[in-house]
Amino acid sequence: MNTQSGDWREDIDEVDARLIDGYQSGFPVAERPFRVVGEALGVSESEAFERVQRLRDEGVFRRFGAVLNPPVIGSSTLAAVRAPADRFDEVAEVINGYRQVNHNYRREHEWNMWFVVTAGSRETRDRILDEIEERTGCEVLNLPMLTDYYIDLEFPVVNADRFARESVDSTEVSATRISENATGDLSRFDAELLLAIQSGFPLSETPYRDIAAEIDAKLDEDVTVEMVLEAVERLRQDGCIKRVGCIVNHVVTGFSNNCMVVWDVPDDELDERGLTVGELPYVTLCYHRPRRPEQDWPYNLFTMIHGRDADAVDEKVDELATEYLPVDHERLYSTETLKQTGAQYEELVGE
Repeated sequence: MNTQSGDWREDIDEVDARLIDGYQSGFPVAERPFRVVGEALGVSESEAFERVQRLRDEGVFRRFGAVLNPPVIGSSTLAAVRAPADRFDEVAEVINGYRQVNHNYRREHEWNMWFVVTAGSRETRDRILDEIEERTGCEVLNLPMLTDYYIDLEFPVVNADRFARESVDSTEVSATRISENATGDLSRFDAELLLAIQSGFPLSETPYRDIAAEIDAKLDEDVTVEMVLEAVERLRQDGCIKRVGCIVNHVVTGFSNNCMVVWDVPDDELDERGLTVGELPYVTLCYHRPRRPEQDWPYNLFTMIHGRDADAVDEKVDELATEYLPVDHERLYSTETLKQTGAQYEELVGE
């Protein structure tokens, strides 16, 4: 598969295209979900399942299942270190060795390694950061999210767009405050369910039934598929689950260029500018994180832009800086993916 030229699109038909762009979210929460999808696509249940399986095997889908919402379930933070060039791989190995580190990228900046730590509690999260600092000898920049203006990596990929959502007019935004001590106040059943699905659903024609069987064995009690279906819907409505669907691999589908831009926005203008920028369709992420002046980090607004074309990403950053955010900023280009998984937890009750 040629991931840069877009040749991957030559291997898919109209049904694949509808599946890829139509089911990144909204996948049926039903005992036979592929039957429902097949009916919508005009194919059989088995063919709908086989297509998802093939697209995952080809790398178009990273996984199938739920996208969890770490700030609601527990505690998550974006962190960075300044890894010495001669020890870069060694430092990355230490950081990536933590199950709770679910993303890690090399970026062009003095702070050159950026990773996300997700845990069931703030205490566990901070303990991991302390351990990383001690084991690597690298100072850690800890930047928990304080306000979510817009976060959504769901966007059409079966197209020739140079940057994400090039053909979309606008997106819905809101200023959602995030607590570092947030907790989903989970029951034992809900916690076990989230642990069971954190790496994706079982890829079978009866994923929810399979999940019920796994939890049944772990809890040693009668767990029915109806209980799992009800819980997934409830956790989605409560915000613990962001969406259920086929999670697209944006690198494989050509959106391999991304730039994290950090901005020094006056505090009294932060919400106004964050909401305005978050509404722009080409901005895939927009959120407020704390300044760390004691570590020479003056930036408080973060944006991300994804694209197939590096020049197009630069053009949109220029547009942001000129028309929407005329403030000091830095561009941190991603140059290497060091680790990328869904949010992972060891425990969610009593962690």
